[in-house]
Amino acid sequence: MSESEGLIVGMFLLFALVVYTFWPENGFASHREKTRLDFLLERKEQLYENLRDLNFEYRAGKYPEDDFHAQRALLESETAQLLAEIDHLQGA
Repeated sequence: MSESEGLIVGMFLLFALVVYTFWPENGFASHREKTRLDFLLERKEQLYENLRDLNFEYRAGKYPEDDFHAQRALLESETAQLLAEIDHLQGA
């Protein structure tokens, strides 16, 4: 193989690699639009995780008791409102 043939083959392989790497996938059509319920269910999981983390940090001594109770009350209040909205949407 001559030097020019090798250069052509190398350029072709480089082009194929670039096309393969940056070719847009057709996955956009398969994704469905998130509904309000989907968003609320994700937020519920985040709030539960935050409550678990808060309890863990309090038991580890990283949170003063007053701050722990105030933060826990806020998280529980937000979770209760969220669950009420989820129930309302699932019932509709």
